[in-house]
Amino acid sequence: MSYVIPADRGEAEALDSHDLLGHARELFDLPDGKTYLVGHSLGPATHSALDELERTASGHWRNELVKAWNSAGWFDLPRTVGASLARLIGARQDEVIIADSVSINLFKLAAAARSIARTPALIVEEDEFPTDQYIIEALSKLSGRDFVRAKSGDGLAHLERSGGVLVLSAVNYRSGEIRNMAGAEGVAHSSGGVIVWDLSHATGVTDVNLQEAGARLATGCTYKYLNGGPGAPSFLYVRADTISRLESPLPGWMGHEKPFAFEPVYAPASGIQRFASGTPPILSLAALSGALEVFESIDMSLVHDKARALGELVIARADALGLEVASPRDGRRRGGHVSLRHPNGYEIVQALIHRGILADFREPDTIRFGLSPLFLRFTDVWDALDALADILATRAWDDPAFRQRSKVT
Repeated sequence: MSYVIPADRGEAEALDSHDLLGHARELFDLPDGKTYLVGHSLGPATHSALDELERTASGHWRNELVKAWNSAGWFDLPRTVGASLARLIGARQDEVIIADSVSINLFKLAAAARSIARTPALIVEEDEFPTDQYIIEALSKLSGRDFVRAKSGDGLAHLERSGGVLVLSAVNYRSGEIRNMAGAEGVAHSSGGVIVWDLSHATGVTDVNLQEAGARLATGCTYKYLNGGPGAPSFLYVRADTISRLESPLPGWMGHEKPFAFEPVYAPASGIQRFASGTPPILSLAALSGALEVFESIDMSLVHDKARALGELVIARADALGLEVASPRDGRRRGGHVSLRHPNGYEIVQALIHRGILADFREPDTIRFGLSPLFLRFTDVWDALDALADILATRAWDDPAFRQRSKVT
């Protein structure tokens, strides 16, 4: 479907009435009177996620107790839910498992990748999400290996020279810029290096295809565009021909070949299961399983097309307001959120929230609008930008109440 950027609210309404994704909004349990532009940080609840969570807690846990590990299939949930997610990242079902957090999975994959890279050097760019930088620097200290914090955009050049391990986000958390995954993997292949992809801001909103890109290792969170719930566990991907070549540096009992043999010496499971560590969080897995049902009949290329169109609408309106756009203008290079810059960005976001329009702020001056295509309408975005225009014109943001900082921004 081709989306034409609306020039007025009437055109936005017309787009909504013919939107092939319009039906998906009904699958979300959205609060009345709110416009939610923070799906890039925490996705809203879906009816199926809440239903599955209730069924698992009040049904299986309450009535079956410990038997539910077998009777309700709890033990297999990390793999079955991973198999459901695999299509959304262009992977085989046996290449994905749900386990741990992004931070832990980055550590596991980067540490394991050193054994197949030409050198064990560890590389991360200075504008990557802080966790990615912290984990890789800490791993370098633990292992005594070279560490490079490259300038933005220079990570691949360092990888080409060193043949080491590079952690790289498919979509930048601040700007929303999309990386050329296939091109980056070409550099990794020719240099003998390895890339560990962070798909946290890509999965569920862009048309990711790890197989086509030639990617070997990836992880990402499930609580953003996948709507898995606060603190939902991460997913981990290893290409099938690479699994047996790697060993997890955190060999937990759930990754053992025979976990209930309780053997003192670790023997890794033969497949993707070897990258599991601790006991899986069943309630979170249940909610995620329900949330993924929303994507079962969804064409991800259509989702990405709508995200681009919503982003172009934000950029067009922002230009008219004289705001600086900090995201790529080319929709092919932009993920699911648009970042704008203003010296009073924090106060502006608080003024929007006061009006029931939820956006978020990133230091020092970035306003982020998350544009989740499955539940957002063009009219939602149009009205949010109308409110932004009024806040700027009237300086409604210049209120002492909007300068009070909360722990979470």
